[in-house]
Amino acid sequence: MLSLFSAAGFIGVAALAFFLTGRVRHYAQYRLLDIPNARSSHRVPTPRGGGLAIVVALLAGELYWRFALGESVYGFAVLAGGVLVAAVGFWDDHGHLPARWRLLAHLAAATVAVANIPGDVPLHLGFVSAGAGWFAGLAGVLAVAWMLNLFNFMDGIDGLAGLEVACVAAGAALLLLLSLPNGTGAFLAPGLLAVAALGFLAWNWPPAKIFMGDVGSGFVGYLLGCEAIATAKAGTLSLAVWLILAGVFVVDASFTLARRVAGGQRWHEAHRSHAYQHAAQLLNGHAPVDHRVLAINLLWLLPLAGLATWKPVWELPLLILAYLPLLYLAIRLRAGQPEL
Repeated sequence: MLSLFSAAGFIGVAALAFFLTGRVRHYAQYRLLDIPNARSSHRVPTPRGGGLAIVVALLAGELYWRFALGESVYGFAVLAGGVLVAAVGFWDDHGHLPARWRLLAHLAAATVAVANIPGDVPLHLGFVSAGAGWFAGLAGVLAVAWMLNLFNFMDGIDGLAGLEVACVAAGAALLLLLSLPNGTGAFLAPGLLAVAALGFLAWNWPPAKIFMGDVGSGFVGYLLGCEAIATAKAGTLSLAVWLILAGVFVVDASFTLARRVAGGQRWHEAHRSHAYQHAAQLLNGHAPVDHRVLAINLLWLLPLAGLATWKPVWELPLLILAYLPLLYLAIRLRAGQPEL
């Protein structure tokens, strides 16, 4: 019976996200229109802020599981931090909010979440361990904040951010389901996020009818970061597995940022020099990039993440192996350098 209720919950969350995205689009057409400029990857004025539907649908899913099944998907502190991140993002979607205030809110949300995530397994990445004390907490906060901003950086073409969060979250849910067949529903949190993203993605797939906006990109990145810390502390999925699953975004965003900083560019300014943006120019469209990212996630990163889950002793070599072709692509696509 639990499986029937779970299936109904997942379908309901996806349907709600789909419905709410349409309602947000109607609102955003008059208040949150993204006008193309020299740094944009789109050519037609398009509403933004559609990620609000993901936020509301996921919160509704949490209430469903809490009251219908008596099981909490996310802890209160994690959800509270997510609401703060989403609120700041929605504010920024309506008008520019200084970067220092956004960063302060992001760090506050990450701190509250990490401090309240249960578990006592030391955070580690391969042979490097952050222990389980204050240093591990600081590392966790920085990891969540980076993942949050990473999705913000990478939300630049139609469908990409929604597709990536769906792939990463669904991949994590699948690995948890397969590795913990008798678990207590550890797969619910990433699974819930995946179906909420899919409901939104139906509107965001190229050509996008609405963009995710900061309200959504920050929220999904924050939740993925929190879930990575939670499973690492619980000893179910390691940080290396999450880094493999999110490899497309981690490599592109990190390499682009490093090259821009090394080149003396203003790293915090909007730009169009990510590998995926150059790829969209070369392929003359957004959908071809999304198709290739989907293939990389399903055919390369997910199998390697599965191997790292079942053979933890190999997780660091597998992480390196996963990243090598992604790094090659970032170099070939001139990530971090001026437009082609």
